[in-house]
Amino acid sequence: WKTRVCLALNMAKKAASPSQADEIYAWAWFGIAAYAIGSIIFTAYDIRLAAIKEYGPVIHEFDPYFNFRATEYLYDHGAKKFFQWFDTMVWYPLGRPVGTTIYPGMQFTAVYIKRYLLESWSLNDICCYMPAWFGAIASMFTGMLAYECALPGNSSSNVLQWLIDLVKGNRTELAGVKRPMALGYMSPAVECGVFALGMMAIVPAHLMRSVGGGYDNESIAVSAMVITFYCWVRSLRNEQSAWWGALSALAYFYMVAAWGGYIFVLNMVGVHAAFLVAAGRFSNKVYTSYSLFYFIGTALAVQVPVVGWSPLKSLEQLGPCAVFFAYQLLKVCDTIKGKKKMSRTGLLVLRIQVFTAAAALGAVLIMALAPKGYFGPLSSRVRGLFVKHTKTGNPLVDSVAEHQPASSRAYFQYLHHVCSLAPIGFMMVFANLSDASSFLLIWGSAAYFFSHKMVRLILLTAPIASVLGGIAAGRMFAWCVRQFWETQEKKPSSAESNKSNETNSGSKRGKNKKGKKTTNTNASSDDFSSLKASWDSALSSSEGVIVKRSLAAMIILMGYVLAINFASYCWKLSGDLSNPTIIVKARLRDGRIIKVDDYRDAYTWLKDNTPEDSRIMAWWDYGYQITAIANRTTLADGNTWNHEHIALLGKALTTSEEEGYEIARHMADYVLVWGGGGGDDLAKSPHLARIANSVYRDHCPAGDPTCRAFGFVDREGSPSPMMERSLLYRLHGNKVKPDVEADPKKWVEVYRSKYGRVRIYKILGVSTESKEWVANNRKCDAEGSWFCPGTYPPGLQHILSRKKDFAQLEDFNRGEADEEYQKQYFEALNDPARASRDARMRERKEMVDKKKSDGEKGQKEKADELYNKWQDTEDTTLMWNLIASNKVNELEQWLKEEPAMAFIRSKDGRGPMWWAFEQRNEPITKLLMKVGVPHTDRDSKGLTPADLLEGKTE
Repeated sequence: WKTRVCLALNMAKKAASPSQADEIYAWAWFGIAAYAIGSIIFTAYDIRLAAIKEYGPVIHEFDPYFNFRATEYLYDHGAKKFFQWFDTMVWYPLGRPVGTTIYPGMQFTAVYIKRYLLESWSLNDICCYMPAWFGAIASMFTGMLAYECALPGNSSSNVLQWLIDLVKGNRTELAGVKRPMALGYMSPAVECGVFALGMMAIVPAHLMRSVGGGYDNESIAVSAMVITFYCWVRSLRNEQSAWWGALSALAYFYMVAAWGGYIFVLNMVGVHAAFLVAAGRFSNKVYTSYSLFYFIGTALAVQVPVVGWSPLKSLEQLGPCAVFFAYQLLKVCDTIKGKKKMSRTGLLVLRIQVFTAAAALGAVLIMALAPKGYFGPLSSRVRGLFVKHTKTGNPLVDSVAEHQPASSRAYFQYLHHVCSLAPIGFMMVFANLSDASSFLLIWGSAAYFFSHKMVRLILLTAPIASVLGGIAAGRMFAWCVRQFWETQEKKPSSAESNKSNETNSGSKRGKNKKGKKTTNTNASSDDFSSLKASWDSALSSSEGVIVKRSLAAMIILMGYVLAINFASYCWKLSGDLSNPTIIVKARLRDGRIIKVDDYRDAYTWLKDNTPEDSRIMAWWDYGYQITAIANRTTLADGNTWNHEHIALLGKALTTSEEEGYEIARHMADYVLVWGGGGGDDLAKSPHLARIANSVYRDHCPAGDPTCRAFGFVDREGSPSPMMERSLLYRLHGNKVKPDVEADPKKWVEVYRSKYGRVRIYKILGVSTESKEWVANNRKCDAEGSWFCPGTYPPGLQHILSRKKDFAQLEDFNRGEADEEYQKQYFEALNDPARASRDARMRERKEMVDKKKSDGEKGQKEKADELYNKWQDTEDTTLMWNLIASNKVNELEQWLKEEPAMAFIRSKDGRGPMWWAFEQRNEPITKLLMKVGVPHTDRDSKGLTPADLLEGKTE
């Protein structure tokens, strides 16, 4: 600090002495900025504590419970055992190696804080507060990033100048307008940094992943990402700052250890490095920065077990690798050029020759390695970002709500006014361009593209939108304030004037060789200078000053109003984003607000009332919570690493009660079901059936890959026949819904939470042979090894023999493809209404065939029964849809199989004939008359079908 003060004083002595007023202004403005920064950082921390203030230090959601359990294991057993931890309490009976399959950066950070910084704190409290701490850190570095990109040296050029330089083959380094504040800091860079800090501190897109209790990877990964990008941009400031590339590599290593989103960070830096080459900005500075970043960063990244050698094998990460090798070739070419003093054309020819040879060598290597499966395919999530329909072809991935595309409403919800300011800042960067600030253009474009494809990735827009919004707001605010302080622009120093004159003289000497052209150029330059001088004179007049100050006052006032509105919105939304989900608020009929803690109560009951070796069957969403709180074995959890195993679980829950029992008794002791409406298990169950069908192709009717036969048939929640038969429906509605009861010989309800959100059933007749077989048949990869996965018991072989391993659409290393399934899957997704209708028809046909074989009532008797029984059913809904959509052929086929269905009537007394007359559909009317449906009967209002044709309503 003292050194910087001395340097500032020395610089002041050498330069022209500023007026006392300007010096006071600079220090006062610096003090205000410092106070604002401190206040904003505190606000960034405080706004994230809403959940802790309301509910106490409680871990949120699902994944954070796994992260906390892994942190506890690391703290209790140390790093060596952590990386050799094979957890047999999850993914029963298979188990899972934990330490080598997660990104452990967050766990190591929490343990470090516990051991060396906050020893008196509990590990739970540290994990709850960490998101708030790192939220404030991310906000600080976002402000620093905006400051760096708004410095005079990093905002002195523009896109037009870059295009001119690219054509001419040179680089023009312009000196930006310097407006120093105290201690060497510059305006408007400081203002840009402060505004960016303020936006990032409270913007909901960042809040949603950094609230207290949200102990998830993204809560620290955003900080790691912003620090990496800041160090990368800082390394491009000048030739002396290239070593910052090494710091960027260290921050990138932490990002790799913290979150799988490191791939985005790696590619952003790689794409920017490639962009600089394409823009003709390759230099020793850029070469050194990127080489240090990639070499050190990759060398460290491969040390993370879950990553391994993927940076050199995965298609998602090979792009930056190719850029690194291209940089080395470019450096070789530039070195040869310097030694041989080659012309620009000669350098171009040399580069073409070198890169052609390198491409040929690369092609040979690819052809040699590809058949051996060296290259890894794109993951289904990444692939989903680059297809038009946004679906991946994997029903497990497609079932996650966060993987759906974002809407304009979502952007405003999570960015609010920032999404309006960011485009302005984006355009300002074009006019204030440099090697460093151009990174914002790459980052902004990519963040918008990916977040538009997947709503979860709006998180990536928070820092870049804050930086761009901060640049827009900061530059406008600084300009507005200057209108009231400065009456005219300061004249350049004599040194700058001399430098400018020398540049102009050199320019004239160079152009004199072309004679006439020089005269024209000078004339054009003089005209432009005269125009600029006239414009400046007008703005400097008393009238111009009044206009500028009026405009500035209006902008400040409008900005103040928007800022208050933005802050109020963010504070209000922070309360909604801070809901821990494991505890929810509800309103009773008498108006009282209560806290529903059913989920934790249920897990505590399991811990206190079941044997320690109990296995709990539940959908994978709750696996993390059950294992962490109840300390009981689960069948699956949010890791979702084994598609086939989750499909087996989905099949057990959505198949018939009898078959589901046969699966459950070999794998579990208890079944836990979430009820109570909303997003409970029954609401999720269509996804469960779809996932099951992706592996067990006989689970849903043939030709129904999206399992539309399983689901609700109307808005009242009436189940389809397949859903009604399912185990999950029986357990969910047991003695709660009319005529729904689980078989008491197979299940016993042993627990129901206070508000009915959770129900636990004990499985009767559990196969002890299968349980013992799993315990005694773990297969280690070597004698004495810690890696000992389990296998399925023989009692499940009759089920497992029917499975077909799911083939990822993007996995080109897999021999067999599943094109027919994928084709039907996407066809059903593109037209869900038709898929649902076809599924109902197919299932109905199967039921009809079964009834015929069992001997059903005569069609006339059934027709009379249907005609006299008025009720809204699945059949009436399907019939109305067929008539309304003019599906004559499908209706005719249905009536051929079940002629009595032409006589069904809804609750209001109307039936197919009424609907056909109402639609004025003559072909369907004739079809119904052919079957024998009368057209003279009346509905509940006394209307005949003909009355509807005339438009009567009563």
